[in-house]
Amino acid sequence: MNTSTTRKRVIIADDHPIFREGLRRIIAEVDAPDEIAEAATYDEALTCARLGDAPYMFVLDLCFPGMDLARSVPALRREFPRASIIIVSMADDRTSSDRIMAAGVDGFISKAVDTQAMIAGFRAIQQGEFVNIRADRGLASASGIAPQFPGLTARQIEVLRLVTDGLSNKEIARALDISPFTARLHVSAAMRELGVDSRAGAAALAVKFGL
Repeated sequence: MNTSTTRKRVIIADDHPIFREGLRRIIAEVDAPDEIAEAATYDEALTCARLGDAPYMFVLDLCFPGMDLARSVPALRREFPRASIIIVSMADDRTSSDRIMAAGVDGFISKAVDTQAMIAGFRAIQQGEFVNIRADRGLASASGIAPQFPGLTARQIEVLRLVTDGLSNKEIARALDISPFTARLHVSAAMRELGVDSRAGAAALAVKFGL
């Protein structure tokens, strides 16, 4: 009888050794995986990932040797479909973080946030949430819950931000790589939670409460 078990593996890829060590400590506190492998380049990350059991998580810098957001994320998705992909980067303006999320990652965490916000972000991703944490948005976005509206999910908050930008359901679907039908469901659910009956009303509340 085969008694072997799958080892829980994480790949951290960043060209700054000190930051890799910091991420290693945070991830060990969040989930205590069996192995945390470190890489300084994208090719090294792939080599590590292919040695042994498939990783359940990739933690990648946005800008390090060999990394190309538009190509690397889809390639990892194809080869490791069950793995979470998290980008941790200093590029934490809204345009950059939204572009990163639209690439199909499970989460973006700014390198400028404190340790507790990073821990909360990693835990939220482990619980199946989509996380987008910039330094100017604080811990609320890590849990996916706005204090005034605890019923909102992380995905609904992302959809509301796009509604606030004036995007249609089709445009939201393209930005988040979901179907227009799913986008419409998220918009409708968010409007119910906010207690409004129009997209304009939802956008106004989203701006008012900093969602």
